[in-house]
Amino acid sequence: MNDSIDLNEFHWLLAVVQSIDVGVVVLDRDYRVQVWNTFMENRSGIQPKDAQNQHFFSLFPEIDRQWFSRKVESVATLGTPAFTIWEQRPYLVRFMNYQPITGEEEFMYQNTTLLPLHSPDSKINHICLVIYDVTDVATNRHQLQAANAQLQQLSSIDRLTGLYNRGHWEENLKAAYARHLRYGNELSLVMFDIDHFKRVNDTYGHQAGDKVIEQVARVLREHVRDSDAAGRYGGEEFGVVLSDTDKEGAQVFAERLRKAIEGLEVMHGDQRIRFTISLGVADLSQPANSHADLIAWSDHALYTSKESGRNRVTVYG
Repeated sequence: MNDSIDLNEFHWLLAVVQSIDVGVVVLDRDYRVQVWNTFMENRSGIQPKDAQNQHFFSLFPEIDRQWFSRKVESVATLGTPAFTIWEQRPYLVRFMNYQPITGEEEFMYQNTTLLPLHSPDSKINHICLVIYDVTDVATNRHQLQAANAQLQQLSSIDRLTGLYNRGHWEENLKAAYARHLRYGNELSLVMFDIDHFKRVNDTYGHQAGDKVIEQVARVLREHVRDSDAAGRYGGEEFGVVLSDTDKEGAQVFAERLRKAIEGLEVMHGDQRIRFTISLGVADLSQPANSHADLIAWSDHALYTSKESGRNRVTVYG
């Protein structure tokens, strides 16, 4: 039985599935199109008569030819199907996405199946490519991931300041301490709080106090590096984890921050609010049992700054 009879039989079967919402393409071993169903016509804009006997790679130059050829040859040699999924390869052929519900996606996400088509003599002279539109699945996954990322951010960020909250900030400190134990890199911690903050609240009100905290956080963000972890430790107290920084470098950072806050003026209504901060610095130049020691040392240094007159930096030890 010759190939034309084989393809005629396949066309009879294809007539049954012509209306299903998947792409069906049959390729010969030279990658020339033998079958092109309605799905492919509608999505590509290429009519079956124009696709017939055309080289598949000329119709879709975006396809990774080497990769796709390996796939097809494996199917033809082993006689078993092969698959691609959108998570690993978003699409095989680039079709625009026109679905109204998932319209925010620029292109159609696709899963594909490559099927060996056995002739009566058991030879595999043709490969069937089936393309599934999974844009709705991809969109739902992306929306879920975005929602989870937003929830994760909300759970780790202090709402008033936009800095890390205490729990997430302390996890960053733990991780930095673990890296120090493994690699021996420098690690410093700066703790500081706003001097006489209760007086600010009592004099100007709690809304003014919140505005002061917000402005301190803004200035802090301007001074930290991407590798640093700045957080609100509680109330008017803040902490900054400085990786790859010894106490001398941390002292320089702390002094710059102190001067920036000292020169800050917060407007609340027609009130001009000026204030200062006191800071404590500690590093791991002496042995520590855990990250909690670093917190205790820098907090002790902070207390010393307050006892010594405030608006100053103290280095532990």
